[in-house]
Amino acid sequence: MLAKESRGMAERDEALKGLFPDREPAFEPSEYAARLARVRARMSADSIDCLFLSAPESTYYLSGYRSAFTQSGQSPKQWSATSGIAVHVDHDRPILFDTERETVMHRTYVDGCEVCCFPVGRTRDGSAFIADKLASLGWLRGTLGLEYWSGRPNRAISERFQGHLEGKGARVRDGSDVLREVRWLKSPAEMERLREAGRIGCAGLRAASAAIAPGIMEVAVLGEVLSAMGREGGEVPAVIPPVLSGAKTAGPHALATDRRIGQDESVVVDLAGVSRRYHANLARTWWTGDARAADQRIAQAAAGSLQVLKDTLKPGTNAAHLAREMVRYYEDTGLWTRRSWVGGYEMGIAFPPAWTGNYVFDPASEIGRDKVFEPGVAFNFENQFYLEGHRGLFFMIETVLLDETGAHLLSEKVPYSLEAAGPQIR
Repeated sequence: MLAKESRGMAERDEALKGLFPDREPAFEPSEYAARLARVRARMSADSIDCLFLSAPESTYYLSGYRSAFTQSGQSPKQWSATSGIAVHVDHDRPILFDTERETVMHRTYVDGCEVCCFPVGRTRDGSAFIADKLASLGWLRGTLGLEYWSGRPNRAISERFQGHLEGKGARVRDGSDVLREVRWLKSPAEMERLREAGRIGCAGLRAASAAIAPGIMEVAVLGEVLSAMGREGGEVPAVIPPVLSGAKTAGPHALATDRRIGQDESVVVDLAGVSRRYHANLARTWWTGDARAADQRIAQAAAGSLQVLKDTLKPGTNAAHLAREMVRYYEDTGLWTRRSWVGGYEMGIAFPPAWTGNYVFDPASEIGRDKVFEPGVAFNFENQFYLEGHRGLFFMIETVLLDETGAHLLSEKVPYSLEAAGPQIR
């Protein structure tokens, strides 16, 4: 039995040795070198000697590594999520640790890293192997940072991994802020990806406008949206885009279902265009009938808020000033007391299950008001207001890029007004 299994493994290994797909690098090598330099500088400032990156967004940032299966969520216990990238403050090449089952993916995507695969065996848990390898390189003689705020790996695996590292002499602490802060300012190459994501997202919004009609299922509209973005080169977004109708729009994180859109209802589509995992979040509200004058006023005032944001946001603007200007506008237009939420969060690299970045801009909160906006910032901005008569929400989202010339709205060519959608039933 063991001999037969050994022959099978040899045949598998031989097959892997000969598989070299076309390369699909996300960025040029110079981009990864610049990112690594920023990460190491931040590690030095934070007194972290070695950093182990486990979040999919972090490993992608430094290497282009991307996978549809991250062994998180409800994965079997024997398929532990122990893959990741180790970075040392004094070494020029990070190390990507992963199962050898992903060899073909490494050849397709990965740049800027050495690749070290776990030994072939009956388990995919590489935590002890990684600790041994890092110790042999001398990378555990100091402080090692783990991404405590990452959802990957889960608590059981993270604690086991930390135990192995500490057993080899490492002083382990939270290093989550390194990548979260470094990723705040985007490079020109990243900004170009976000502009492309915005273009793709606009195609999705236009497809939604054409598909929405009384009697059409929410999931059917979703299918048209995803298909349209795919035809433009868009990747699958990190969140299942909500397509919501009627009073259901007041639950903005609900899922599209086979519910059929009714006559004289609002319909919200909240999507993200995606280019090489960079997300641009956009949303609009349509009406299957003649929208009420009060609803139109909400839509017009919400659209005006984006002009205030664009006029106020400049390089060097701090969040406190922007918050004051936005609140003043909403109070003057009577929207402030109708809000479900207004604000936004950082946009950029995202993998399931979320596209929300680290920084949150909330005009109603004191948290984060010391943040200064500089060229390279990307965030979305949401307008959510309750319609009169308990009929749901008006929803509008724009993604904003800030460069040296000012703020740019990625979907401003798609109407912000409350548009009529589909053939109307009379």
